[in-house]
Amino acid sequence: MQAFLRLRAAWPRRLPALALAAGLAVVVAPALRAMERPPKLAYQIATLPNGLTVVLSEDHSTPIVNLQVWYHVGSKDEKPGRTGFAHLFEHLMFGGSQNVAPDQHTSIISSIGGRSNAYTTQDTTVFWETVPSQYLPLALWLEADRMATLRIDKATFEKERAVVKEERRMRVDNQPYGSLSELIYEHAFTASPYRHPVIGSMADLDTASVDDVRDFYHTYYVPKNATLVLVGDFDPAQAMQEISEYLGRVPPSNRPIPRDYAVDPPQTQEQRVTLHEAWPLPVVAVAYHITYDGDPDSYPLHIISKVLSDGDSSRIYQDLVYKKGIALAAFGGGDIMEEPSLFYAVAIVQPGHTTDEVTAALLDEFDRLKADGITAHELDRAKNQFARDYIIGRETDQQKASQLAHAVVIHHDVTTADGEFDIFMHVTQADVQRVAQKYFTKQNRTVITILPSAAPRATPGLAGAAVHAQPR
Repeated sequence: MQAFLRLRAAWPRRLPALALAAGLAVVVAPALRAMERPPKLAYQIATLPNGLTVVLSEDHSTPIVNLQVWYHVGSKDEKPGRTGFAHLFEHLMFGGSQNVAPDQHTSIISSIGGRSNAYTTQDTTVFWETVPSQYLPLALWLEADRMATLRIDKATFEKERAVVKEERRMRVDNQPYGSLSELIYEHAFTASPYRHPVIGSMADLDTASVDDVRDFYHTYYVPKNATLVLVGDFDPAQAMQEISEYLGRVPPSNRPIPRDYAVDPPQTQEQRVTLHEAWPLPVVAVAYHITYDGDPDSYPLHIISKVLSDGDSSRIYQDLVYKKGIALAAFGGGDIMEEPSLFYAVAIVQPGHTTDEVTAALLDEFDRLKADGITAHELDRAKNQFARDYIIGRETDQQKASQLAHAVVIHHDVTTADGEFDIFMHVTQADVQRVAQKYFTKQNRTVITILPSAAPRATPGLAGAAVHAQPR
């Protein structure tokens, strides 16, 4: 059950001036006035002639380096009928290249005492290594080799496709409530590329060809669509020389990178959907269309996530599970991404209670938030949680690299890696209530009721939106 209870945590990234320009009042809560601002990250940023963006940040506290290569391609870049390609490439990039045998990339990194992995989201595909600092040239060579000469033959393609299909069965099809996220996104969106999940559908994976996959690779896995972030124990001048020597020699691409994402028209009336799934208990979900990561409104929405639906101490859990006892579990939050997405809340109905009863209770929580806002104590607590997450979230070289990369790739502005701390500390109760009243309206919501059925679904449908970071 833990798999479906876990909601993805999402951190927004944007320059403080954006929030101030949108009217977020600069008021620091009393409990936070004495809080010392965490040190800012020191970094250098450059773009190589072939288009590769490079970010360097020294940290000599330990003799290691973390190298991350972010490709600005995720499931939202896939076309209808070709879903799951970005996640498939997470696997294919370990399938061998001109100079590296299949699965040898991971074994080489392990043999020198390092670690490596990858993950895929709706917006990005990320590959990383942490290695002793003297092995940085080796890690750079490995990344350059697969960027330039990835092996995509029929045997490798079919092998990795079978792995992805089995992963879908394990994480989505054969898990109670495993397809919950896919159902929410499938019915709350009509056109958005977030409507289909990262892991893809069985039908699309079955019909994909080697030529389709090669075309996807040559379009998106190119220097101008990649950002390399290096954090750790290195000399910047020497590191830049080595990056230029290895990845700077990867040929540039003249192909345009498509960014023509479909956009849902504004929703003008409430949508209500009833579905049937082979699940043990009924589920109710309420979803609202919200803005994108980095928009000034996204920061109060993150505060709302903490207060309304994040964890056992949240309003929804306390009210529906503890006080009223009408839900077995309740969770949700703002799924804030590069393009406009959803804020949703979910409750699993406790036996002896009805879906109508639970739906009314969920809607009442949103209405109460609009009418009364949040308390000063709730705001202070949420800010303290963000400050804690901010500090803990950059304890390691890998965490620092991830924050810098997210700022560059998603926001196109590296300064947002540090600037967001100030934005969160300046959000007010009035900001939270204003944003709640803006987005949590009746005409902007979709209410989904999922009732147990005796038999499995006849059609698998879209698969696994919540499954987006797959450890190898």
